[in-house]
Parts: sequence; C-alpha cells; structure tokens
Amino acid sequence: MAKLNIKKRYSIRKSRLADLRKKLEGEIGELAGSFLSGNVEIVETDSDFLIYLVDKKPAIMETAEWVFPTLRALVKKPPECRKAIVDSGAIAYIAKGADLMRPGIVDLTDDIIAGRPFVIVEENHGKPLAIAVASMDSADIMASDKGKVAKNIHYVGDDLWNLEI
Repeated sequence: MAKLNIKKRYSIRKSRLADLRKKLEGEIGELAGSFLSGNVEIVETDSDFLIYLVDKKPAIMETAEWVFPTLRALVKKPPECRKAIVDSGAIAYIAKGADLMRPGIVDLTDDIIAGRPFVIVEENHGKPLAIAVASMDSADIMASDKGKVAKNIHYVGDDLWNLEI
C-alpha cells in the first residue's frame, strides 16, 4: 500500500450511514452494526478507497465494489466469516505485504468469493494479519495445491494500520 495522504475529512450524513451499514451487512452480516457504533467520519485519501473513521479510528474501508472493516477494527471484533487461516511459516510474509499463496493456507471458510475481501488470520491465536481480495472462490482455493490465491491489500504495519488522526 502506498503512503496515505489525506485529502478531506468530514462527518457522514445519516442517509449515507444507512447505506454504508447495508453494504457492510452484505459483506459480513449482522456483525456490521458493531463496527459502526459511535461518531462516523469519512476520510478521502489519494488511495483507491475511502476510509471511515469511527470515534477517530480507521474502522471501515470502501471501494467501488465492496466495503470491509480495517484490520484495527477486526482485531477488536474478529469475524467468524470470510477468513483464511495460515500456518506459522506464512505469517512473516503476509505481515510484510506478500500476497496469499495456496501452500500457506491451513483452513478457510466456505464463503470466500472471487473479487471480494476476506481476513487472513494466523493459526495459533487467531489474530488478524491482513485483508486480501480473493482471486477465486473458496472451493477453487481448496481444490488448488499451489499458486497465488489472493492479493494482500492491507496488512499489519502498513500505512492504514499506522494511520493516526
């Protein structure tokens, strides 16, 4: 992820908040409401997505195709859906921004969809390491035995993780 430069920051309107909640529910289900409790603001950056601050902390990211919680939000409220569990050998690579390769996956939920984000967690403690966009569905990932299966878009230690406002 490139350096984040903030262009604008402003409060969200109630109608847009309702729309955001609906989109987030479409991605992660009922858990969506817990990510949007508090004062919500929008931060426009020079990156490909908008960032939503909840109580001045980056909690949601949105592109034209999807809306998904940031890692900071997922550390506090880990989801049970849309996740891949990686072995300890993959942790160092994922935490430095490497894309997810099939050999590193121990298990994954069956709701991962090509072109949609999901969270990558480590197997020992279940801590979120990264957010990736899948290049194939869950069944296809499990059927393959090698190759890249997802693009890492947000990881522990990147500019979004370190964003302080």
